Amino acid sequence: MPVSNVLRKNNVCVEGALNAEECIIFAHGFGTDQTSWREVKSYFSKSYKIVLYDNVGAGDSDVNAYSPVKYQSLQGYADDLIQILSVLNIRKAIFVGHSVSSMVGLCASVKIPDLFSRMVLIGASARYLNDEGYFGGFNQGDLNELYSGLTSNYYEWASGFSKLAIRNEDRPFLSREFTQSLLSLRPDVALSVARSIFQSDMRHILKNVVSEVLLLQANEDIAVPLQAAEYLHKNITGSQLKRINAEGHFPQISAPREVAYLIFDFINKRFDAKDRLVKTNG
Repeated sequence: MPVSNVLRKNNVCVEGALNAEECIIFAHGFGTDQTSWREVKSYFSKSYKIVLYDNVGAGDSDVNAYSPVKYQSLQGYADDLIQILSVLNIRKAIFVGHSVSSMVGLCASVKIPDLFSRMVLIGASARYLNDEGYFGGFNQGDLNELYSGLTSNYYEWASGFSKLAIRNEDRPFLSREFTQSLLSLRPDVALSVARSIFQSDMRHILKNVVSEVLLLQANEDIAVPLQAAEYLHKNITGSQLKRINAEGHFPQISAPREVAYLIFDFINKRFDAKDRLVKTNG
């Protein structure tokens, strides 16, 4: 596929310090797009090259490129990510992924081990369904109810899910913004993507991850319980698990400064981020 078509398909944006030696890839989760990183990325735009993109079906990606067959597996999204970085000639980047894109990033890293040097995974889960000896937070009945809500009244479902996922009831504008983001998705694509995510099981790839990994977990996350984060930590060799002083499934939106500090500490191996990290408008 021509470079221009690849970049257009995923609405790829390259910004920040374009000549910087290090590059950060920001990958969004379900129901959002690359704009969900607007606050976090501002802390890094002066010193890092930044790559953002929209998963096919979300944001300003080419929705006509969405295929329920290709994207029934998270590997479909991982292949897109690999293709994006290939046409941009990027290797050994820093990957920051939220929710499902965390696992997409891990899939890509297992397929091409030198793709990322370090990975920050926010609200990640290898499996959402409970299993024998494993707690993912949902049983199949829970998920069937979720799919039913998506199908019967998408607007009502989006509004209700937004409040539960964002939390932060003292800042209702956050859930309203997320509702609008969800409503920008085509309902049929949203249902198909939700099934791909919530029925996925990526536990088998964890032993093959070789990148340095930081896991960030917020409080009161409706989609990912702490046990799921702890499972990732236990099964990804050498990983770190940090709790974020935030609530809900979208701390990059509700607590961007806290998220940025933790990312900065990890990629720079420093513990004085609050003194060194400066937000820019770039």
